[in-house]
Parts: sequence; structure tokens; C-alpha cells
Amino acid sequence: MLSRLLRTPLGMLVRRIVLLYVVLMLCRVAFWIYNAAQLGPLTWSELGDLFTGALRFDTVSVVYADGLFILLSLLPLHLRERTWYRRMLRIYYVAVNSLAVVAVNLADAVYFRYTQKRFTADEIFFADNDNSLQLAGKFMAENWPLVAVWLLLTLLLAAGYGRKVREESLLRRGWPYYAGGTAILALAAGLSIAGARGGMTRMTRPITLSNATLYTADNGKANLILSNPFCILRTIEGGGSSRYRKYFSDEELPRRFTPIHQPADSAAVDLSGRNVVVFIMESMSAEHSAHLRPDLYAGREEQGFTPFLDSLMRNGLCFERMYANGTRSIQAMPSILGSIPSFRTPFVLMPQSLGASRQLPAILADRGYATAFFCGSEHGSMGFGAYARSAGVERLVSREDYEQKHGKGDFDGYWGIWDEPFLQFMGEELSATAEPFFATLFTLSSHHPFVVPDAYRDLLPEGLTRNHKCVAYTDNAFRRFFARYAGEEWFRRTVFVFVADHVSSEKFADDTRVFPGDHHIIGLLYTPDGALRGRYDEAVSQIDLMPTLLGLMGNREPYFAFGRDVLRENDRAAMAVNMTGENYQAITDSLVLFFDGHKTVSAYARTDTLQRHDIASERTSYLEQVERDLKARLQQYYQHVEKSDYLVKEDSTGR
Repeated sequence: MLSRLLRTPLGMLVRRIVLLYVVLMLCRVAFWIYNAAQLGPLTWSELGDLFTGALRFDTVSVVYADGLFILLSLLPLHLRERTWYRRMLRIYYVAVNSLAVVAVNLADAVYFRYTQKRFTADEIFFADNDNSLQLAGKFMAENWPLVAVWLLLTLLLAAGYGRKVREESLLRRGWPYYAGGTAILALAAGLSIAGARGGMTRMTRPITLSNATLYTADNGKANLILSNPFCILRTIEGGGSSRYRKYFSDEELPRRFTPIHQPADSAAVDLSGRNVVVFIMESMSAEHSAHLRPDLYAGREEQGFTPFLDSLMRNGLCFERMYANGTRSIQAMPSILGSIPSFRTPFVLMPQSLGASRQLPAILADRGYATAFFCGSEHGSMGFGAYARSAGVERLVSREDYEQKHGKGDFDGYWGIWDEPFLQFMGEELSATAEPFFATLFTLSSHHPFVVPDAYRDLLPEGLTRNHKCVAYTDNAFRRFFARYAGEEWFRRTVFVFVADHVSSEKFADDTRVFPGDHHIIGLLYTPDGALRGRYDEAVSQIDLMPTLLGLMGNREPYFAFGRDVLRENDRAAMAVNMTGENYQAITDSLVLFFDGHKTVSAYARTDTLQRHDIASERTSYLEQVERDLKARLQQYYQHVEKSDYLVKEDSTGR
């Protein structure tokens, strides 16, 4: 009897669904193996909760990927007994699950290593690189063990499908067949809906990514619980959403925080009329620098991997506690150039980002500055150029421009032109540019796959992570750029800004694996004549750069920015804010706070770098003040995003 039950359409469907759960768990094992250094070891005591949570999210993934398959398998019609129909179902099952389940989850293992997030809808909407197919091929070649696992799991799906097993219905033909089949189909549909929602009680809300934290307090291991296609499909509906919580009335909100800035009476240092060059540095974590993190290099032979940048920090204005707005380059661009942060969805991926704005390049262009954006990748790739153009940059300079003058011998094989020759090329172009000018350059070489030119392979330190040799290469590229152009008149009249886009995926210090250490980056301002010098040790974010630069440049117009002029606007609280998963994260001079949009979920003293003592329950007056400040910032952000409004209004109230 049991064998007959297993051969019924329902029995065969259950067999195939169970196989999907097994495959998803095997993908999860591969994910953990690839990211064990970041996720940390697993203990026996936590495996039960992790497994329970994984089953819940895998259920949603199975329903998303195979809902149609379930429907077609249980359709109460004799049509499903036809050979062509059964063959169609088998092709659907193997093909869809091989791609949407196995391939995506295995790709997640690689993607998470470099971004600390699972693959979501954001990546699909922004996957517009001109060389996407080339990069995909290279990544597959580099990660061939995962490709092999994908092929093996696809074979497992095909073999486990049981196509040679003859299905036998227990229901007699006629009305029992149709009535019984309809009842089974209705039950399966109900269970599928419940599985997709995470339950069917009145109190059940559709399951979200943040629900993974119900099974572990470790955010990293919460990513281990998640699976795809859940992460992709669950984030589609939120892409570009501007829904937000109104914490304060329209009258009270601008008194607590406003993105409208009034010009200062005088500049902290008058740098009016100077050129501005912004270097956005790929993956330049603070832990690379012995100047910023001397504690990490005490007693080590290696004394950091950014000696040249360290020398500029000692002789310029060094932001010792500069924090990135996110973990992706595309989050850094609007933060640095427009003082516009990203939270749940990168700002540039939101349709509301197309609203009118006056960002730093546009403001300076109106003052007679020539504006340019340099990036050694192909023209139009990664969306950098498109965003720079929307921010007011007039000229885009890319790999094609370099190769037109210097040939194709300096392509790194992955992303673009090596940093050293492209920096030299930028200097050549700036020497031929009328002053004053504003220029931004995005470096590339300190990025995966962590290679350097052959000529430097044996000249640079191996370091403590795979990226350190690349970091040392980019640091030396800056040294050679300064050595060549320091004597130029334009160089001596330039304010240089150095800021990382985000931290490196490769970390070696324990406190750089948790917030705020996992967002702590290099940031400094440097003037060749020494006009700017000193140490700034308050919390600073990428969004503070634009207001600070405008203050130094003698701006006399109101402007829109979510950051603050750290040298002049002492009435604005020092705070860096970003978002990971479903929690907003804020850091001040003395507090680190995690906020889920409704309440503070945890808080730590800033000195508690490993977050051992949660003080959220103490509800001190300072914690409550920080929470109110954060709420005001969030409400202003989403309110302006909702209206696509990033300009100063005539009343200058910020409403």
C-alpha cells in the first residue's frame, strides 16, 4: 500500500519537493564553507534553530520557484497522464530549479563574500555592466568548484525526479477522480499560500528578510538562514518604495533636523576658487592604515599597507572616524557627490532619484568650474558615469579615452585600466583643463580578483589579507601621481579629497567584522600648501564631505544636503547612519545604536567594539536623544524621496 501511495501524483510531488529541500540545504552548506571566515564557526546548540529557520525560508523559495509546477502536477485532468505533459513537467522541474534555486544560491556564496548581503532584486535592476557576460565567465572559471557543485546538484535533481516511475492514481475514474483531485489541489494551494506568507494566522505578516533574526542574534548567520529565490522576489515589491513612518509633525520635524543648509558667515579656512579633486578609493578600509589603526600593527613587521596615504593624513585634515554609507560602490557615489544617503534600496536604483537636485558638481559648475569624472572601466559600465552625469558632471573619461591615447596594454583583464597608469592619465588631462575644475576619479585595482601588474608582483608586501597587496599597489600609484604632478601650478591650487567607497571584503581584525568597524574607512582632505591640517575624531560620514567642502569653498547660497559641515555646523549632531538588512545603524561619539524603524533593538557603548554588552534596555536620556535624531533624519530622507524633492525651497524650511 505504501509503495502505491508513493507512486500517486501527490506522492511523487512530495518526493520531488523533499528533494528540493535537500538540494537547498546542500547549497547552504556550500555557502557556509565559502564564507566560514566571515560567518564564524557553528555550534551544536545553535544548529537546531538555524535549521528550523532555514526550513521556513526554503519553503518560501520552493513555493516561489515551483508554485506553477505544483499546480500543474496536481491538475485534476487526465491530460497530466500524457507523455508530452509529463516530459514538460520534468523539464520545468530540472531547468527552473537548476537555475533559479541551485545556480543563484551557489552564486550567493561568492556574492556574499564581497558584499556581506544576499543577492536581491537590487542587483538585477542594476546589472547593466557592458562586460557582464565576460565577468560572469571569469567568475565561473575562478570558482570552478561551485560550478562543479551546480552540475552535480542539477544531475541529482534530474535523477531524483523519478521519470521512470509510473504514476498510479488511487482515485477511480469519473466524479471521484475529479472531486478528489480538486480537493487535493485546493489543499496544496492553501498550503503553498501559507508557506509563501510564513503562516496563515491573523497575526502573520508576510515573511521578510529580517525574520531570519528570529532564529539567531548573529546578523551574519541570519544570512545563512536565507535562501533564493526568496531574497530576490521578496525585495522586488520594495524596490523604489518610499513608504516611511512619520515620527514627528510637519511643524516639529524641521526643528529637529533639516537637509536645508544656510551658508556660514565665514569659512573655517578660505579655499575659495581652488580646484577640487575627489579620489573615491575602492575598498580602502581603515584597518589598512597604520595611522588610523596603530593598535592593529603594534608588534607586527607590517606597519600598514597605505604608507603614502598615511603621510597625507599626518599632513592634512584626517577624519579618524569616517564611516561609509553602505557596502556597495553605487551607495557611495550619491553620498559623496550629493550628500544623499542610501538605506533599504540604493538611492540611484529608486525611480525617485531622477528628481531635480543640485549636487556638488552642479553647484561648482554654476560657479564656473569645469567638471569631469574619471573611471578606468568601460564607458557606461557599473552605472558610475550615469550617476555622475545626473549629479552635474559635464565630462566622462573612461577606459576608451585612455586606450585611444595610450593603447590597450594596461587593461587589468577584469574591471578596467590599472590604477597607476590611469592616475597618470588623469594628471595629463587635468594639466590640459582650464581652471578652476572639479574632478572625481574612482580607483579600481584594490578590488577582487586581487591581482596587481606583473611588474609589481614581487615588489609589494603579501599582507594579512588577499587585498593588501592590491591596496599597497594603489597607495603607491597615488605616490607616483603626486611625485609627477606636485610641481604643476594646478596641483598647488587643488584641494584633494580621499575617501573609500566602502570597506574591503577581506578583513583580519575582529572588530572590523561588526558595526561600526565594518564601515570604518579612510577619509581625509589634503592641500599641498598645508592650509588644511589636523585630526578630526568625531563620527563623520561620506555625506558630510559635500557640506564641508562647500563651507571651505566659501559657498554663500543655501543648499540641500543630509550631511553637515563638520568644521562649521556645530549645532548639528555628529552622527553616521547606514542600514544593514532591516536595521538602521547609527554611530555617535559615544554610542552605537541599531533601530528597526519602530524601536531601538540594541545599543552599545562605542568603546564596546565587539558588542558584548547591550545597553538598549537602560533607555538613558542620551540614547533617547540619539534615537530621536535618527528618526528625524529618516523621516526627512523618506519624505523628500517620496516627493523626489532635493532642492532648497523659497521658504528654506526643509518641508
